[in-house]
Amino acid sequence: QVQLVESGGGLVQAGGSLRLSCAASGRTFSSYNMGWFRQAPGKEREFVAAISGSGVNTLYADSVKGRFTISRDNAKNTVFLQMNSLKPEDTAVYYCAGGRGFTRTTNGYDYWGQGTQVTVSS
Repeated sequence: QVQLVESGGGLVQAGGSLRLSCAASGRTFSSYNMGWFRQAPGKEREFVAAISGSGVNTLYADSVKGRFTISRDNAKNTVFLQMNSLKPEDTAVYYCAGGRGFTRTTNGYDYWGQGTQVTVSS
């Protein structure tokens, strides 16, 4: 069992930056691919970024490519999402997820955090 706890959300003006963190429990963190998803009110949960267990491979949604960077520190059991040039449409609850699959789909992940709110004002 893996438990995931996100932090780092908040309110920021358009053009600003935030860094989300996701701390994971367990001794096998490096064996899990990790992802970030987001869900805005009234919308489905959508893929943002993913990183392989080793950290070598990454995937990004087209909407965040060039603005967001996913990374991980396996020694600290933590995955990060650096978000730059934020836009009002980035406003959502951001979720961390972990699983065996390296995928853009939610069903590829077995473990989910509770989410952290990111609000971008115009």
